[in-house]
Amino acid sequence: MFSRFILLAALICMMACQSETKTGHNDTVGDSVALCHMGAIPSRFVQKIDSFSYAQGKDNMRMVRIEGGTFQMGSSNFDDAQPIHEVKVSSFYMDEHEVTNAQFKTFVEATGYVTVAEQPLDPREFPGVDPAMLVPGSAVFAVPREVQGLNNYMQWWQYIPGANWRHPEGPKSSIEDKGSHPVTQLAYQDAEAYAKWVGKRLPTEAEWEYAAKAGKHQDETYYWGSEKKEDGKWLANIYQGDFPTHNTKEDGYETTAPVKSFPPNAYGLYDMEGNVWEWCADFYRPDYYVNSPKANPKGPTDSYDPQEPGLVKRVQRGGSFLCNDQYCERYKAGSRGKGEINSPTNNVGFRCVKDI
Repeated sequence: MFSRFILLAALICMMACQSETKTGHNDTVGDSVALCHMGAIPSRFVQKIDSFSYAQGKDNMRMVRIEGGTFQMGSSNFDDAQPIHEVKVSSFYMDEHEVTNAQFKTFVEATGYVTVAEQPLDPREFPGVDPAMLVPGSAVFAVPREVQGLNNYMQWWQYIPGANWRHPEGPKSSIEDKGSHPVTQLAYQDAEAYAKWVGKRLPTEAEWEYAAKAGKHQDETYYWGSEKKEDGKWLANIYQGDFPTHNTKEDGYETTAPVKSFPPNAYGLYDMEGNVWEWCADFYRPDYYVNSPKANPKGPTDSYDPQEPGLVKRVQRGGSFLCNDQYCERYKAGSRGKGEINSPTNNVGFRCVKDI
C-alpha cells in the first residue's frame, strides 16, 4: 500500500503525460525533505583501524561498536532540529555501511519476502482511479526537461510501474552488477523486516546522529567538517551541478555509489552523509526535541507532520545522492529528514544497529 497523496499525484502526472496535457498540479510541501531526500571524514581524521571494536552480523555485515556517551543533538539551522539539547546514549553496534543489494537479496531468497513496492494495489483504497493504473511500482527520480521553480517536486519524481528493489529505476534497470550498492526502493516495514531477520533493529535517530557526529564539534557544517572536498575530491556522494536538470557527477556517480566508496568517519562508519537516506525507528514530529528524554530517546509515540498531517512518517537521516545546497540541505550535520512509511523511492535505504 502506498501513500494516497504520493500515488494519486503520481498517477495524475502519468495520465497527463499520456494525454500530453498539463494538469495544473502545483502543490508545494515546504522544503520537501520527504522526497528530496551527505558523512564521511577526511582521512586525516580517521582513527587507526585497530582502535575499533567489531562484531559480525548474521548477514556478514561488519558492525562497529559505538561507545556510549553524551552529545549535543540537533542543529540551529533547521527549525525541526531545535532546540539543541544534551542527549546520552548507551553503547551499541552499528553496521559499518548501508545494507547492500546483495545482502537484501540473500534475505529475500531465504524468506520469500515481498516488498511493499512489489505488492498488488487494492482498488478499494483508491476510489475514482482507473484500476488499470493501479499496478505495483514506486517513485523514481527523473531528470526533467525544464522546471518552473523548485516548489513542486512532482516535476522530477515519477511513479514508475515495475520499479522496486530489483529494478530501482524501473523495469529496464537492474541490480545485476550492483550488488555492493545500497539497496533502495524499500518502505519502512521492508527495512524493519530485514533488521528483525538478522537479529538487529533500525537505529533511533539519536543513535544515528551520535554515530554520525563521531565526537565532532557541534558547529561543524557537515558531519566530517566544514568543506565538501579534500585535495580536490568530494567527500560524499551528493548532487553537483544545477538541480534537478544537470548533474555534473563530479563525485563520479549519478545515482548510488558502491558502499565504502568515500572515506569513513572517525568511528569507521561509511556514507553517514550522502548516497541514500536511511530509515530510523522514530516517528517524525517537528516538535519532539522540546520534550525529548535526556537518555536514549526513542522518538514520539505517534507521527505528525503539519505539512502533510494525514500521513504517517518516520525519521530518515543522512541525505542522498540528490542532496545539494540549492534544494535539499538536509544532509548537513544535525538535520532531520522524514518519509511516509509506505512510499519507497530510489534514494532511500537503511543500515542496522544491535544492542550490546
